[in-house]
Amino acid sequence: MTTTTTTDPAPVITVSPVTVPAPHRGQDLQVKVSAPSSGDSLPVIVFAHGFSLSSRDYAPLADYWAARGFVVVQPTFLDSKTLGLAPDDSRTPDIWRLRVQDMSLVADSLGLVEQAVPGLAGRIDRSRLVAAGHSYGAQTAAMLLGERVRDTAGVAGASMRDARFTVGVLLAHPGDGDSLTELAQTYFPFMRPDFTELSAPVFIAAGDHDQSPLSTRGPDWFTDVYTMSPANKTLLTLFGGEHGLGGINGYEAAATTDENPERVELVQRLTTAYLRTAVLDDPDAWTKAADALRAQAEPGGRLESKQ
Repeated sequence: MTTTTTTDPAPVITVSPVTVPAPHRGQDLQVKVSAPSSGDSLPVIVFAHGFSLSSRDYAPLADYWAARGFVVVQPTFLDSKTLGLAPDDSRTPDIWRLRVQDMSLVADSLGLVEQAVPGLAGRIDRSRLVAAGHSYGAQTAAMLLGERVRDTAGVAGASMRDARFTVGVLLAHPGDGDSLTELAQTYFPFMRPDFTELSAPVFIAAGDHDQSPLSTRGPDWFTDVYTMSPANKTLLTLFGGEHGLGGINGYEAAATTDENPERVELVQRLTTAYLRTAVLDDPDAWTKAADALRAQAEPGGRLESKQ
């Protein structure tokens, strides 16, 4: 099926919160939906926020993607500070699994999402689902695409892959669990990814100044998802980028340590071009965007791919 969307930005309709019944997590799931006001056969990006954030964050990405032909659905997970879950809540050890289940629940509930947004009914293409996320959320998204979690013995756990998601956008994805600090091993035991079965096509972005307090290594830790996974991966290394990649998590400067509008714009532009080629059947979008970056006298980042 073809889409009637164009590359011209469209007005965006945003509805929040949309309530999705979620018996598996003990309380309903709240999501934010951003959609273009025009176009049909619209693909869906389900975006996973970073630790303690919420669907209110990442407007620079959600607004940009929605204006260019994507429906963006942002769940608020149980670790969000907006929910105030008690540290001793019995669900806390399983939040990493519940996050993945929440993402699949969104895919189950697209009919409800359509009805919640005025004028959206009948305009979603449910065969074109993208799993995206930042930081902790990148691991959440990657698990829908085949990534698994290793236990302390190095054995990969059960797959939580959801075949409805066929493409990924992983931003500042945590690296190999063998490089976790002792403190991180204690508090984030699930942060031990196994990339062996992450075979879906994925766009990855990492900052070359992203020094994580969770890792014993340097910024290259955030490129493990590229180097350790199978083919069909593209990596954008952002020069000078820290964990916020210039400020993708909010329009306010206080939301990032490396405020840089040009860096954010680069992430916006290249992720959109990648997705237009991967899911919107626009064969020239990625080639043009990649060539334009490489042609710059002082590019903001470096691209590499493995097929």
